[in-house]
Amino acid sequence: MLARMILCDRPDWPAHGTVWGHVVSVQSLNELHAFADAVGLPRRGFDHDHYDYPAARFDDLVGAGAVVVASADLVRQLRASGLRVAHADRTPRRSTATADLRAAWPTLLPNADALGEELLARWAEPHRRYHDVRHLASCLRALDQLGCTDPIVRLAAWFHDAVYEGRPGADEDASADLAAERLAGLLPPGDVAEVARLVRLTATHDPDPDDTRGAALVDADLAILGSVPGRYHVYARDVRAEYSHLADDAYRAGRRAVLERLLDGPLYRTPAGHALWSDAAQRNLTDEWARLAPGSSDPLPW
Repeated sequence: MLARMILCDRPDWPAHGTVWGHVVSVQSLNELHAFADAVGLPRRGFDHDHYDYPAARFDDLVGAGAVVVASADLVRQLRASGLRVAHADRTPRRSTATADLRAAWPTLLPNADALGEELLARWAEPHRRYHDVRHLASCLRALDQLGCTDPIVRLAAWFHDAVYEGRPGADEDASADLAAERLAGLLPPGDVAEVARLVRLTATHDPDPDDTRGAALVDADLAILGSVPGRYHVYARDVRAEYSHLADDAYRAGRRAVLERLLDGPLYRTPAGHALWSDAAQRNLTDEWARLAPGSSDPLPW
């Protein structure tokens, strides 16, 4: 038996021409990932606190040691374990994020519908897995949590990954250039330059001490680091998918270097951001850094 704390319910949820069930651990996400790896469930099936599995895999899961329980009991035990991720803490659906963004755009920049649609199309490009409309929606929500209503900062959020090809630094420069070009004539030149400056700042996440706009934007961009563990694991999986062209060893080394820079912090520059996300971010980053260590046998969330 591979795991004593793995539960599954029976596959009763119809979708994609079959029915689906759920697999959870009531001990740890690492145990859940390890079980999924052992039975061959793909990482795309991970959804914050569980894996979805198709009916054809039911016997395999039970044979590997998953304990079958009723769906209500599965949720109850998952909640009691502390691993259940509340709806408000989950990554938004792409369709929901897109609808919310489309509704919000006219209040930010009226009479520029075509620009809003262009930006939404960019954020919805098929090669994006993390840096998509869900990330933009989450950044804007984080600005709300920070109490930042400054339209210049919010425009910078809309543009900050508008160009995304997986080229750190170059992408931010290209996004800033796009902002300068598209906003010319729509805003005063000083405001256009400020949006572009803020966009470039997301390459380093290192604003000057008195840069309140920059601090708000980079804190919102990094808010995901301070999310609940299940959402952080979705984020880590999706970032890995954006670098699927890299071999595991190369990705481990590169990602570990990024995490080391983040852990050398400070992570959050606003008092509100520090209070909201700093403790959880330190735990999440430290956990991922340890799992990426050379020779580590810990399962990775991708």
